[in-house]
Amino acid sequence: MKPTIKTAITSFGMSGLVFHGPFLKTNPGFEVVSILERSKNISRAMFPGAKIVRTYEEILNDQDVELVVVNTPDEFHYEMAAAALNAGKHIIVEKPVTLRSVDAIELLRLSKENQKVFTVFQNRRWDNDFLTVKNILAGGKLGRLVEFESHYDRYRTAITQNTWKEEAGEFTGVLYNLGSHMVDQAFVLFGKPHAVTAHLKTVRKGGAVRDYYDIRLEYGGFSAILKCSYLVHTPGPRYIIHGEKGSFFKSGIDPQEELLKSGNLPVGEEWGKEPLPFWGTLYYTENGKSSEEKIETVAGNYHAFYNNVFEAIRNGADLLVKPEEAIEVLKILEACVISDKEKKTVFLK
Repeated sequence: MKPTIKTAITSFGMSGLVFHGPFLKTNPGFEVVSILERSKNISRAMFPGAKIVRTYEEILNDQDVELVVVNTPDEFHYEMAAAALNAGKHIIVEKPVTLRSVDAIELLRLSKENQKVFTVFQNRRWDNDFLTVKNILAGGKLGRLVEFESHYDRYRTAITQNTWKEEAGEFTGVLYNLGSHMVDQAFVLFGKPHAVTAHLKTVRKGGAVRDYYDIRLEYGGFSAILKCSYLVHTPGPRYIIHGEKGSFFKSGIDPQEELLKSGNLPVGEEWGKEPLPFWGTLYYTENGKSSEEKIETVAGNYHAFYNNVFEAIRNGADLLVKPEEAIEVLKILEACVISDKEKKTVFLK
């Protein structure tokens, strides 16, 4: 068996505690040896054998650390990721990988120059509903695609205090937060759109950041519509997909995040599975006959991300989340900002 990958985590707030820590702890290919906590010791409960450090330089100077998880606030991603690559470390960077596509391009150059693995934590490629949608589109029962619609709606009337995510800024708000996931999913399914139209708003009273978007990505013959709002009291379907021969509707949301927030470790054969009441429904016409079919939801599996990272570092496997893809996603997000600001459709080269 190949040796474990000695890993450092650069923050242990929600990202470290909920999304990275549990999967690193339960994956035999990784050993968390160092965790950056500026003043607290929260990580000790999950990783009692790891060293808690107070400065990033301690991680960079630690010759035992092979992989650095850069999961700090977005504004620090570029500087910290570049420093890790220059220190000879492999890197996983939280989404959005950087605030500007030019900085992500520079990280890609550095990763190649230093011959190190560089990937982005786009875990929602392994949400149960997204995996199910991929199967539906590949199955062909919808026929020629006409319209794809995806929602990530929440109901949060209150403004959370003392968090950078609610502070006014060019890159704060839902576009670069949840939009990074949704645009990435559309890119995985359909590739690069030829045009982008976006409307960005603040819908909560007293809000300082944009908490609503309506994004239209134009492809040959169909549109992909991506919507998010923090003021949706009762959400409708998460996915609405219309084709020439049928339609697919899927409600609910992948259970993995809530399970992790509740302190559950991602183990067991039932992990990521969804009960029948939440399965989607496929309506289609075949041989002149209309049919309705419940579609079993594919089990969500965030483990797949870290399994692939291990294979990439130890065995040279291709990355499932390539930095080149993250760069294209950032360019689409940048086009959304321009579209909203200038009230026009932006055509991508």
